[in-house]
Amino acid sequence: FFMGNFIDKTFTVIADILLKVLPASKQEKQAFSYYRAGMAAQSDGKYAEALENYYEALQVEEDPYDRSYTLYNIGLIYGNIGNNSQALEYYHQALELNSNLPQALNNIAVIYHSSGLNTLTMINEEIDDIQQAEYRALATEFFDKAGEYWRQALKLAPDNYPGARNWLKVSGRLFEDN
Repeated sequence: FFMGNFIDKTFTVIADILLKVLPASKQEKQAFSYYRAGMAAQSDGKYAEALENYYEALQVEEDPYDRSYTLYNIGLIYGNIGNNSQALEYYHQALELNSNLPQALNNIAVIYHSSGLNTLTMINEEIDDIQQAEYRALATEFFDKAGEYWRQALKLAPDNYPGARNWLKVSGRLFEDN
């Protein structure tokens, strides 16, 4: 706990110094200030406040690279509160602006993988064979999508996501280029 708190405080101090000394426009400084406030609220679990700040940052931030991280963080919040469709939407928006976000690709894959697992839990003896086959097919679609996104993430960050690499290998979804 102490180390995390120390790091948060250090980031805040450094961010304040950067805001004062960097040659940035008032609009850029305002966007960064909103982004920083959003990150602080998010790390405290104050998701509504974080979202407000991130949305404000998006109103004034023009740089696509910076916008991508704001969109990614919004996706993280929606994922944390279980709103996976919103999370996917924001991860995809972030990737449209910055295709070099393996963490967004990983999180998309995690959502699809989880959806596949959840679909498999719906299979039981009380439903007929046709329904069971439909659930298995849907789960396979989710797993294939997860594999697609994990392969992309591993192309960008080959040493990250060893669990994903192992799942791809075990499930037969790891191809030569990974």
